[in-house]
Amino acid sequence: MITRNELKYYSSLSQKKFRESESKFIVEGLKNVEEGLNSHFNCEIILTTFEFAEQYKSISNEARKKKIRFETIRSQDFIRISETKSPQGIAAVFKYAKLNFYPEKTDSKILVYLDNISDPGNLGTIIRTCDWFGINEILISRYSVDYLNPKAIRASMGSIFHLYIFEELDSEVLIDLQNRDYKIICADLDGKSLFEYHFPEKFVLVFSNEAAGPSESVKKTADDILTIPKFGNSESLNVAIASGIILSKALTDH
Repeated sequence: MITRNELKYYSSLSQKKFRESESKFIVEGLKNVEEGLNSHFNCEIILTTFEFAEQYKSISNEARKKKIRFETIRSQDFIRISETKSPQGIAAVFKYAKLNFYPEKTDSKILVYLDNISDPGNLGTIIRTCDWFGINEILISRYSVDYLNPKAIRASMGSIFHLYIFEELDSEVLIDLQNRDYKIICADLDGKSLFEYHFPEKFVLVFSNEAAGPSESVKKTADDILTIPKFGNSESLNVAIASGIILSKALTDH
């Protein structure tokens, strides 16, 4: 039986400082939990409401098979650990270790660098989009939102469990990659037309904060700046949507 103190402890993992100090994060929703259970991440505990456990008996069977602690709790207690208004009734806690990125060791031809992305929904959606297009490694800048933020995890729809994600990187990593024959290609409102551009063999795609645009250090480093031509009257394009359009063109060239 789970204690009140344990519930309080797991609830605290919604905050970055506790995730970092404990090297754990919490995910909600059946899809995300299932993806986590099928990944290399170690699951500490699965929590469900009594109603959810009754409807999805396969989850408790899976937990028993993998020797993962499984606890059922009241709906009002589940709300204490939930970040959503209408939770499904399932959450799980996973352990993680921060990954170190070594430019000399990567064999990926295409990398994605996220430059000061502040919205967790956008960040999670970009991770999901990268997963769709087969991008294996994502680099996240020091001033971007934490990719283990609950909103980012939900938006990723389980893709955080599929990719190698390196966080809190400075833009100097782009120079290191440049010195290893990667072209640094930055998306911005002003630049070369995406549809007239042919992508090189090895490159890093940089997506930035849509309100502030690319940071100065990124602009100085970039070999090319690309834009998606505008045909209508919208002031800007959501960065997560833009990432899908640009990745589609990049993969077509490859």
